[in-house]
Amino acid sequence: MKKIILGSLLLVIIGCSSLKKVAFKSPVDTTTKKIHLQKKAIYSIDDIGVYASNKFDGARLNGFEKVNDSTVQAIIKPENTPINNSAYYSFKIWSKKQRTLYIQFQYPKEFNHRYTPKIKTISSNWKALDSTNIYKRDDITFIKLAINKDTTWVSAQELVTSKDTENWYKSLIKGKESYVYLKNVGISKLGRNLPVLDIYKGSKKQKPIIVLLTRQHPPEVTGFFAFQEFLKTILKENKLTTAFLNKYRVLAFPILNPDGVDLGHWRHNAGGVDTNRDWSEYNQPEIKQVVQFITKASKKDRGKIILGIDFHSTYHDVFYTNKTRKETTLPTFIDEWFATLETNIPNYKVNEVASNSTKPVSKGWFLYGQKAVGITYEIGDATPRDKIKLVGSITAEEMMKIVLKTNLN
Repeated sequence: MKKIILGSLLLVIIGCSSLKKVAFKSPVDTTTKKIHLQKKAIYSIDDIGVYASNKFDGARLNGFEKVNDSTVQAIIKPENTPINNSAYYSFKIWSKKQRTLYIQFQYPKEFNHRYTPKIKTISSNWKALDSTNIYKRDDITFIKLAINKDTTWVSAQELVTSKDTENWYKSLIKGKESYVYLKNVGISKLGRNLPVLDIYKGSKKQKPIIVLLTRQHPPEVTGFFAFQEFLKTILKENKLTTAFLNKYRVLAFPILNPDGVDLGHWRHNAGGVDTNRDWSEYNQPEIKQVVQFITKASKKDRGKIILGIDFHSTYHDVFYTNKTRKETTLPTFIDEWFATLETNIPNYKVNEVASNSTKPVSKGWFLYGQKAVGITYEIGDATPRDKIKLVGSITAEEMMKIVLKTNLN
């Protein structure tokens, strides 16, 4: 038994030490930085009978103050700086009696409001606040909100915590355990699980590998919604998916930054780092363990990594691609894929921005480290949810069709 344990430890040590680092033109320091944890509290403004709370996963509220009898101020700060201007907020609010309240958002002076508020009550689902209830004056954003003694959630984007994510993928794969293998690649800095769905039919030996990633940046839930539709489409039972999974293996990572998600971070993990800048040195445990898992799966089962798609959100829908393509395993994939999307999605025009990655992001890691096609699949902050479902589904279908007719020998 001791020999087995020592042998296993030796394999782990060897695997960690031999992890191939990837060089980029513009390195980024991804060593751990200090973060500022928000104080979890119920904020009370007793003289007007208004209350707010950040005591839930995914919350972001650093202070809550009265401005006047009809207006309160939500103070929102990032986990650390420097950081992208992606000011995320999420809090609960209620009052002793039914009333209309104005809420103004206060950010540090170098940041401004980005996300249209999403509202949810106990009896209603998430919906965007009507634009007629959003105001701006002197670079300060206000919203007008009807509240009462029942809880109302106000959030930059719909809340999708690590637990919500777990519930979703476990429900998705129920009954599909014969070809979807739920595994853990390790744990985050704060001990949260880093799940992967290892998907294939028959033997996994020598199957080319397609990698799907999402939630590196906590507020970017529209990218996660596209990831959901993409994966759901791959897991449908039909001739296309059967043929695809008989030939290919998919490694799908549904949440790469669970700490940042549950801590209500604007962008970083619990190490105060943008994980999508750590695909070179692997200083953060999340990326290190994910890279270890992908690399080990490829080497052990002799399956070449051919495509990596990383789902994100930004101000509008866009695909970020690498210009280098001839040297990859799928040199014509991007052009073919985009052409079929425009053919099969009504009134759809692909928005592509092509440039080889200079910073250590995932799409560059796939290109430089694996000679694979790397794509950052971005969905707009306000892209309609029904459009996300349509595009997510068709992008998956057309991807499968193209790679099935591709000769990789």
